[in-house]
Amino acid sequence: MIDITHKSSTLRKAIAQAIVKVGSLETIQALVDRKVPKGDVFEMAKTAGLFAAKRTADMIPDCHPLPIEYTGISYRIEGNSIYIFAEIHTIYKTGVEVEAMHTASVVALTMYDMLKPIDKNISIEQIKLIEKKGGKTDYSLKGTEALGASVIVCSDSIAAGKNEDKAGKAIIERLEKYGLKVLDYKIIPDEKEIIQQSLSSLAGIGRDMVIFTGGTGLSPRDVTPEAIRPLLDKEIPGVEEAIRAYGQQRTPYAMLSRSVVGLIGKTLVLALPGSTKGAAESIDAVFPAILHLFRVMEGTRHEGA
Repeated sequence: MIDITHKSSTLRKAIAQAIVKVGSLETIQALVDRKVPKGDVFEMAKTAGLFAAKRTADMIPDCHPLPIEYTGISYRIEGNSIYIFAEIHTIYKTGVEVEAMHTASVVALTMYDMLKPIDKNISIEQIKLIEKKGGKTDYSLKGTEALGASVIVCSDSIAAGKNEDKAGKAIIERLEKYGLKVLDYKIIPDEKEIIQQSLSSLAGIGRDMVIFTGGTGLSPRDVTPEAIRPLLDKEIPGVEEAIRAYGQQRTPYAMLSRSVVGLIGKTLVLALPGSTKGAAESIDAVFPAILHLFRVMEGTRHEGA
């Protein structure tokens, strides 16, 4: 199975379809009248589908076990075709497309098994995904290539050449994955005045995002939050909470981080932890959803973002 530990749990939905085509309208009538010798086909097939939904990970090797929080199975008859629809909901880190298709296919197979004694011309057709919602596909990245970001590393030791920056480079790698342009990359010491000067300068020239890494801890030299907060026009506490909650699921030390997120005009400012893992996980926690901010800000400069 692929690694999904970096993903966040969101509401995921999927609807799949299967078609059972029978050989005659007499079979359809027997089905509707519940006169099939093996029993009530609709109810038996639905029951089989409910079991299938919950056991998909047992059947498909790469499927992750996940909580199935809703399963809906419905039918529509058109001529000699029975359309099966399976809808699955979960709140988890990965989607339920396969679960929905597995459910629809087992419902169809159950129908086939129950109907074959009275009809030798049954086929199963078009097992396919009809709709999916949730996860990264809900966030359009169209237009994000117009957004420009600056990455600022706050560290005395790195600025002095004693250590190598890894956190800033991890942030850049992730931003570029979302098609964002990194226009500035700077390393500065943990000095309040220098941090403020850097931020004021970049916000002043209209950078869409300025992302700081480092200086959000509790050592005497960790002054990034104190430097940034007075310059913000608005704080965005929900993003700060999302970053800490995401980190807390991975290490209890995340509760000690003092990440700050806010706006200076239309410039988004993020102050993230200085560890490579903490910086990378903070980006994973809120991107790409945070890019929606550029849609909702009044007078946005990026109509297609």
